[in-house]
Amino acid sequence: MTDASSPYIVPKEPGRWRAILLATLVHVALLAFLWVGVHWQNETPTTIEAEVWDPHPREAAPPPKPVKTPEQRPEPIIKETPKPKAIEPPIVKPDIALEREKKRKAEDEKKRRDEEDRQEKEKLRFEEEKRAKLKTEKEEKAKKETAEKKRKQEEEAHARMMEKIREEDMRRMGAGGNGDASKAQGGRASAEYAGRIAAKIRANTVYVVPEGMAGNPPVEYIVELLPDGTLRTAPRKLKSSGIAGFDEAVVRAIDKSQPFPRDEKTGTVPSSVIVSHKPKDQ
Repeated sequence: MTDASSPYIVPKEPGRWRAILLATLVHVALLAFLWVGVHWQNETPTTIEAEVWDPHPREAAPPPKPVKTPEQRPEPIIKETPKPKAIEPPIVKPDIALEREKKRKAEDEKKRRDEEDRQEKEKLRFEEEKRAKLKTEKEEKAKKETAEKKRKQEEEAHARMMEKIREEDMRRMGAGGNGDASKAQGGRASAEYAGRIAAKIRANTVYVVPEGMAGNPPVEYIVELLPDGTLRTAPRKLKSSGIAGFDEAVVRAIDKSQPFPRDEKTGTVPSSVIVSHKPKDQ
C-alpha cells in the first residue's frame, strides 16, 4: 500500500520479454524459409542421357510426302466509290428574291380578282334565274286565270244557250195550236238519240292525239237539224277543249255525219242535239 504522500508507480506487465523473444524467432524463421525457396528454384537440375540399341537392323522410314498447300487466291481489290460532292445551294441574289416575291404577289392578286369575278358572275346568274322563274310563274298564273275566266264565260254562255234552245223548243211545240209542227219535227233529242249521234261523229273524227297530252278535255257543240236530218246552220261551239285542231276536227266530223237519222222512238229528227267529244275517246 501507498499512502497519499508517496508518488504513483506503474506496475510492470508480466511476460513482456517472453513475447519479444517469440516475435524475434518468428521473423527469423520466415526469412529462412524465403531464402531456401529462392535458392532451390535457381539451381539447374542434373540430366542423364542414355542410348538404346536394337540388334536387328530396320529400314529407314520414308521421307514424308510433301503436303500440297492450297493456292492462295489474291484478295479482290475493292475500289472505294467516290463520295458524291455536296451540292451547294445556289446563292440567291437579293434582287432576284425581290423579283420572285413581286411575281408571286402579282399571281396571288390575279387569282383573288378572278375568284371575285367568278363569284360576281355566279351571283348575277342566280339573280337572273330567279327573275326568270318569277316571270314564268307569273305568266303561268296569268294563263290559268285567263283560262279559268274563259271557262266561266263559256259555261255562262252555254247556260244561256241552253235556256234559249229550251225556249225555242217550247215555242215550236206550242206553234199551230193543234200540234202539227211538233209532228213535223221533234223537239230536243233524247239522251239515247244523242248517244247514237255522238258515236257516229266520233267514227268520222280524224285527229292524232299528241304524245304526253295531259288530261282529256271535251269540246261541246249544239247541232241544229232540219226535218230531213241535214244541218240547219253550222255547229255552234258551246265549250272549247282548248285544242284548236281537235275542235276543228269535230266540226268536220259533224258535217261528214249528215244527214242524221230519225229518232226510233218518235220517228222524227230532233230540232237540235248537243254533241260532246273528247280527243282520247276516239
